[in-house]
Amino acid sequence: MAFEANCPACGAQVTFKSGSSVVVVCEYCHSAVARTDRGVEDLGRVADVAESGSPLDVGLGGVYRGLGFQLTGRAQLAHAAGGFWDEWYALFTDGGWGWLAEAQGRFYITFPAQAPAGLPPFDALQVGQPVQGLPARSPLVTSEKGVARYVAAEGEIPYRLVPGEHTRYADLSGAGGDFGTIDYSEDHPLLFLGSEVTLEELGLAHLSRVREREARRVEAAQLNCPQCAGPLALHAPDRAERVGCPNCGSLLDVNQGRLRYLKTLEQKGPKPSIPLGAAAEFEGRPATVIGFVVRSVEFDGVRYFWQEYLLYNPATGFRWLVESDGHWSYVKPVPPGEVQANGHASYGGRSFKKFQDATARVEFVQGEFYWKVEAGELTRATDYVKAPLMLSKEVPAGKQAASEINWSLGEYVPLKEIERKFNVDLPKPSTVAPNQPFRHKKIYGYWAALTALGLLLGLFFLATGSRRVVFSQSYDLKADPAAPNASGTQAPEAPAILMPGPNASAAERQQYQQRLSQLQQVQAAMAAAGGSITEDNTQVIFSEPFKLNGRENVRVRAEADVENNWLYVAGDLINEETGLVQQFDLPVEHYSGVEGGESWTEGSRMEYAHLSSLPEGSYTLRLEAHWEKWNKPTPPRLQVKVEQGVPRVLNLLLLLLALSAVPLLVAIAHFSFERRRWADSAFNPYDSEG
Repeated sequence: MAFEANCPACGAQVTFKSGSSVVVVCEYCHSAVARTDRGVEDLGRVADVAESGSPLDVGLGGVYRGLGFQLTGRAQLAHAAGGFWDEWYALFTDGGWGWLAEAQGRFYITFPAQAPAGLPPFDALQVGQPVQGLPARSPLVTSEKGVARYVAAEGEIPYRLVPGEHTRYADLSGAGGDFGTIDYSEDHPLLFLGSEVTLEELGLAHLSRVREREARRVEAAQLNCPQCAGPLALHAPDRAERVGCPNCGSLLDVNQGRLRYLKTLEQKGPKPSIPLGAAAEFEGRPATVIGFVVRSVEFDGVRYFWQEYLLYNPATGFRWLVESDGHWSYVKPVPPGEVQANGHASYGGRSFKKFQDATARVEFVQGEFYWKVEAGELTRATDYVKAPLMLSKEVPAGKQAASEINWSLGEYVPLKEIERKFNVDLPKPSTVAPNQPFRHKKIYGYWAALTALGLLLGLFFLATGSRRVVFSQSYDLKADPAAPNASGTQAPEAPAILMPGPNASAAERQQYQQRLSQLQQVQAAMAAAGGSITEDNTQVIFSEPFKLNGRENVRVRAEADVENNWLYVAGDLINEETGLVQQFDLPVEHYSGVEGGESWTEGSRMEYAHLSSLPEGSYTLRLEAHWEKWNKPTPPRLQVKVEQGVPRVLNLLLLLLALSAVPLLVAIAHFSFERRRWADSAFNPYDSEG
């Protein structure tokens, strides 16, 4: 039930609408009025809430997971490093309540949870380390620990808010957007668990559109530098904490649009390649360049520099454009709990390799920044790459060391795209960036697809090829005339013939004619059985004519029953119409034996010769067979078969090799590209000394 009382400070009526409300901020005098068992108590006056550009407001209602809620109050807390954030008190229709925190354009909803016994004390927490024993969906790691100060409030608050009081806290981050906070303001720490949410998930999607329309109507706040009186244009005066004057180089502190001179930077930095105030579209929304910072790292006594541009959009918050050696990346924050890092890093189902681990230093600042940045500020930066992405971890290394951990994900943006977005001309890169993608990597996908297609087609033709036999014949080869035949008698010898010279006698000429007649008789007998024997004991065989089709390859197969012997067949395919001759060789050999108690074999009794397609026509097969007769008096039996349309595995292999030629060249170039990428890395996988 509602509880009404009079403000102890001004006497105005204050109303506690919710039974869980502990403090109500008086609308008239801005005193924090606390409800006690004896009445009400004045805790002190709070400052007016600072305009933060938030789309939320006290009294606004929404729906989360089917349950309605109303925002009944807001507290503003100042961060030790500068800036502030809003925490909205959400009262649900079932009587429960939660907190809706808003920071840098992101929203987190949390609810009171049972804190387990043994929560680590504040000083024992280590940034980046998990907190054990929490009743959360996923393991939570400490993403930030610090001390905040209550600076402003409005509406109803469910705890005792004392203006100006400091509170210690630890923010926790987990996978899937899980989020939590440990509040150390009391003796027993309080635990709040929830997750990161969007306005759409809160039933407040229409507010983002209203906010964007208002953002387009708001012009930059025009101020003057208190040091040089030069003009300054603040694009986010409600969010800015530091401004670097582009006129005199002064570093200025910002407090709700009011400037205070801090110091003059020792040296003026380079001129930004993209002017402050320039706008371009990222993530479907316009973003304005509001800050420019130069940072550096040192290796082996050499300092390397790069530039970072801070982008701002009221709906998405802050983003970065990072330029190094002419290469550009678009960078946005990542919840620390989403990242696993141990040598390598993993995020979003991807694995990243460590590229660099060094201490980065701020060299120069210009424009607006959402934290109290200073020249000389140190950060321990670790980069992990998986082109075109770079995952980066930053931990403060100065006075705020170990107070928070920030992860960000950068994506490589081609130079031409940045030039087109901002309508500027930029220096061309001459190096390979750590997260620069290899341009021709897509060819591997095309090659894999073509190879798979070629393999499938090749296997299809191998299985379904229209192979057919156009000729098949067996031959019983004749014995060497000098060798004993099966009956033990000597085969007729083909005599050697030497043609008589011009001075030969009549007797020598008569002897020559007799020997020639004997040879002709032997060859005639051999030819009647299917062949002839030449002077070197090579049997010549002519086949009957057969037809060959055009545009079909030819395979000639020879098979002989050789054993510890060899048979060499030299053949010709002769076109009877044109006289075209296609030669081929078929060496057949087979040996076997036993050695050391183990049997062995070598060679094959079958041999093939593949020929390209020949013109269509009638062909005769001419064969010259020669074998090792001394080892086997009985000659082998030779079977010859001619086939057409026989698919060849070799052709498939040659096709795959041809398809791989260009990808192979690309792979060589890719290897060289990767070596250049890692050349300056302390974790170079190509360094044999690493």
